[in-house]
Amino acid sequence: MQKRIKVAALAAAGVTAAATLAGCGGGAADGDASTLKIATLTLPQSLDPAEAGGSALPFFQAVYDTLLKRAPDGTFTPMLATKWTYNDDRTELALELRGDVKFDDGTPFDAAAVKANMERFAKKAGSQAKTLKDVKAIEVTDKTHLTLKLSQPNPAMLFYLSDAAGLMANPAAFAKGDALKTKPDGTGPYELDSKQSAIGTKWVYGRAKGYWGTKLPYDNVTISYFNNETAIVNGVKAGQINATLLQDAGQQVAIEPAAKVQTTEQEFDFQGILLFDRGGVRTPALREAKVRQALNHAIDRKTMLDKIRQGRGEVTNQVFSPQSAAYKKELDSSYSYDPAKARDLLKQAGYGSGFTLKLPRVAAIVPDALASSLQTDFGAVGIKLVWENIDRGDIKRVFTERAYSAMVMNMGQASTDWVAVEELVLPGVFNMFGTTDDTVKGLLPKIQAASAEDAKPHLQALNEHLVKDAWFVPFYRISYLHVSDGTVKIAPQSGMAVPSLYNYAPVK
Repeated sequence: MQKRIKVAALAAAGVTAAATLAGCGGGAADGDASTLKIATLTLPQSLDPAEAGGSALPFFQAVYDTLLKRAPDGTFTPMLATKWTYNDDRTELALELRGDVKFDDGTPFDAAAVKANMERFAKKAGSQAKTLKDVKAIEVTDKTHLTLKLSQPNPAMLFYLSDAAGLMANPAAFAKGDALKTKPDGTGPYELDSKQSAIGTKWVYGRAKGYWGTKLPYDNVTISYFNNETAIVNGVKAGQINATLLQDAGQQVAIEPAAKVQTTEQEFDFQGILLFDRGGVRTPALREAKVRQALNHAIDRKTMLDKIRQGRGEVTNQVFSPQSAAYKKELDSSYSYDPAKARDLLKQAGYGSGFTLKLPRVAAIVPDALASSLQTDFGAVGIKLVWENIDRGDIKRVFTERAYSAMVMNMGQASTDWVAVEELVLPGVFNMFGTTDDTVKGLLPKIQAASAEDAKPHLQALNEHLVKDAWFVPFYRISYLHVSDGTVKIAPQSGMAVPSLYNYAPVK
């Protein structure tokens, strides 16, 4: 999950893009088929697994294994845990572990190590620490068996154990201060080559000797950070980069005609307005469902998609992924572009004269064309949209000070429904005012207590309610482009914008 505000492009580069590109060297296209060279816009602040998350996960997967492994289609398979079983009311999750795994220094991996990792993860200030909030206790039975005691059923727990919360580091490193930030110590398929790496610019990983699991196809992996996609596209064309993900529609168009380049589309993020203030604390008008519905009818999504993203994506009115159980195709077209209806809804709600909506604007997320389009569409129905430009350092203020009623964001669409529920529906970062209603409160316990199959009708009912009550103003799902220089086969990863490190293989 991602969460996933796309602020990586705002991070300051430690060196220029040109210097970074020069440091990549030749890839498989230059005859070095044993090395995989990945380019990314994501800049991890640390290699401590307690601080892992989002599109930075491949940096961690190189050196740390997870308890569960998530396949490209989103299903879960054994990794450090070989079996997992819930009790009848889904408040206890029993794990059986491998007994033949060791950390880099020879320390055995065991149930005590899992307990130490998970307790530390939950206490640290990492962005994903909240994913273990329902784990009230961890009971170790023996070296290969433990049970997670949950305060309430959490349908996303297996997802979290295949993600950041499931990364396992050597507990012996926990007493060494911040050592894990630059010196990872895990059981993963690679080890960080500190001499070849330039933390903040380039991370070089070499194959770990005696790795317990199936060897990945490359002896070495290099992940390089760039602060713009133009340099990445040039690197792919020059054969200095083997694989990358492009988000910008213009760069996608630029790379597609290149010789030997192979591309795969994936819709993961949706872009839209997250309405934080449905209770009307800062903007009283947003308390009214008809006002929120008017916002949805006021937007010309199709034109926005065509003009701003060159048609690369799909218009949507729902926040759930097409791969999720909650998804219903017909909900994508719930709100037609209908300014007259929007004006009528505003009048019915008592805002016939309109109102002012103040939104923060991060230029990397809301370019000039999108900012102007939204102002025009809202202005046409009487809503005055006022943009306040903010920089990367101000983003924290949006969520800590609750200074705005809404924000245009790019949000990942997890294939696991409860991940989306926890991020967008339950009180938290993206429901900062904690608003809810009787329908939501009635459906959530049914979803939590049910099996995946039995939960589906309740999830779809929840999705229908969120759309009808206009909890959000989604625009469209964004098409990202996985790009290979022609030597690498890339499998997109369900539940992630970027592929897992396990999803790359040489083209045969």
